[in-house]
Amino acid sequence: MTNAIITDLEKRYTAKRYDATKRVPKEDLAVIYEAMRLSPSSINSQPWKFIVIESDQAKQRMHDTFANKFQFNQPHINAASHIVLFAYNPKYTREDYAKVVDQGIVDGRTKAEDREAAFGGYAFVDLNTDEAGNNAAWTKSQTYLALGNTMHSLARLGIDSTPMEGVDSEMIGQIFAKELDGYVCDVALAFGYHHSDEDYNAKLPKSRLAAEQVLQVL
Repeated sequence: MTNAIITDLEKRYTAKRYDATKRVPKEDLAVIYEAMRLSPSSINSQPWKFIVIESDQAKQRMHDTFANKFQFNQPHINAASHIVLFAYNPKYTREDYAKVVDQGIVDGRTKAEDREAAFGGYAFVDLNTDEAGNNAAWTKSQTYLALGNTMHSLARLGIDSTPMEGVDSEMIGQIFAKELDGYVCDVALAFGYHHSDEDYNAKLPKSRLAAEQVLQVL
């Protein structure tokens, strides 16, 4: 099949070793950050924060979060160009959604006189919120939409990436408490350029189940 999307996905793989001498240029970073911001979410809720680890100081802090477990991902922190913490709001409220509604008015998506009616979408939040106000399972799911969108954007730019659920959420919550401000990070994404000699995964053929095993057209 000849298609730019398929080419992106056929080339994309999870990098296992990064070239620490290479950094993503600013013009590509601008595209990546905007792609993250434009990611889809249920009812356009955007219950997330994207915390970018770029400086040596920030990388050392992130490196320290691997003190107790998941050390197999630790080498990526200093070697990759950047790491993004995909954090979610575990108690998304009507006030949080009001920011989305009001931005919609500014952007011309919603008429000012229809503001109250626009809160009808908040019913989906209520459906996923327990008596304690916790809707973390729902908001966390939204971050994976952003993660997938970011990974494909990176592939389009020819930049390698490594999604990491192997991160210590508790340690990240402690070391990046100020930046997270109550949000929670359970998944991170390293990106940069793979090491041509040490990344064994770069040379392996892509393998997926056959379409007839995973796809049904009714």
